[in-house]
Amino acid sequence: MAEIVLGIGTSHSPMLNTNPEIWPEHVKRDVRNGALWAWDGKTHTYDEMVEMTDPSIANELTPEAWKAKHDANQHGIAELGRILTEVNPDVIVAVGDDQKELFHDDNMPTYLVYWGDTIWNKSRDFSDRTPPDIKLAAWGNHFDEPREFSAQSDLGLHIIETAMQNKFDVSHSRMMPNDQGEGHAFGFVRRRLLDGKQIPIVPIVQNTFYPPNQPLPSRCFEFGESIREAIESWDSNARVAVLASGGLSHFVVDENLDRGVIKALEDHDHEHLKTLNTDLLNAGNSEIRNWITVAGMVQDKNMKLVEYVPCYRSPASTGGGWAFAYWD
Repeated sequence: MAEIVLGIGTSHSPMLNTNPEIWPEHVKRDVRNGALWAWDGKTHTYDEMVEMTDPSIANELTPEAWKAKHDANQHGIAELGRILTEVNPDVIVAVGDDQKELFHDDNMPTYLVYWGDTIWNKSRDFSDRTPPDIKLAAWGNHFDEPREFSAQSDLGLHIIETAMQNKFDVSHSRMMPNDQGEGHAFGFVRRRLLDGKQIPIVPIVQNTFYPPNQPLPSRCFEFGESIREAIESWDSNARVAVLASGGLSHFVVDENLDRGVIKALEDHDHEHLKTLNTDLLNAGNSEIRNWITVAGMVQDKNMKLVEYVPCYRSPASTGGGWAFAYWD
C-alpha cells in the first residue's frame, strides 16, 4: 500500500512573487477594497482599518523591514523546495482553493478532486483592468509557455471513491473548464517549489473563499482523514507527499489567529483547528482550511515551522501572515 512520507504547508501570495519595491502596488488594491476582513470577524474600509491599527506599525513599513521579510519568505519557499527535492515523492496530493479562475457562480463545488491523466499549466489572460502588481506576480504561478504535466488519475479516482464511501459528496473533473490551466494554488507549487519538476500532482480544490458552501473546519479535518485513508489503501507502493497551498491570514494580518493555528499544528491540538471561529475564516484567512485538511492527513507526524513572516504593507495592517512548514 502507498505511504505518506511528507507533509508540506506553504503560502502562495502575489507578495511572494514580487520584490518589496512592488509592495506599494498591492496597497492600492487594499485601498480600493471596501470590505477588508479584520481580526474582529467583520469587514471594514481601508480608512477604518487605519483607525483600528496601532500607529507603531510604521516600524514594519520601512524598506529595511520589507527587505528582511522578503528574504525570509524566499528562504521559506527555497527550503520547502529543497525538502521536496530531497524526499523526491512519487506523487503529491495538493489541497488548494480556486478564486474564480476555473469555477464561478454557475458552479462552485465545496470539494472537487481532479483525476485526469495530465494537467496543463497555462498563463491567464489578463484584461486592461488587471492591476499591474497581479500581472508582475503571475510568473510565480505559470511558465513562459504552456506545459503539460502528469497527474495520477488512479489515485484521484480512489480518493473520490473513498470519499463517497465516507459520506463526502465530492465533485470531480477529468479536464479543466474552457481549456484553461491549473489554478494559482497549484501553479505556485509547480513553479516555485518544484520549478517544473515532473512529479504527478493530484489537485484537490476546496471552496474556502465563497459563501454559502464553505466547509466547516471540522469537516475539512475529516476530509483530510478520508484522503489519508484513500492514500493508505491505494494499491500502490508509491511514496506520497501531501500539501496545503494558501494562507495564513490575509488581506489583513491577524497574528493572533496565525500563531494560534501554528501552535495547534505543532501541538497536535486538533480540537483547536476543528473549532476555529468561521467568522475569522473569510477572504485570504479562509485558506487556513487547506492546512486543516492536510493536518487530518498527517496526524502521526510532527510539524516543523520553517518560517512565519507577518508582512505588513500598509498603516491599515494589510498584507499577509506567510507561513512555510513541513511534517515528516
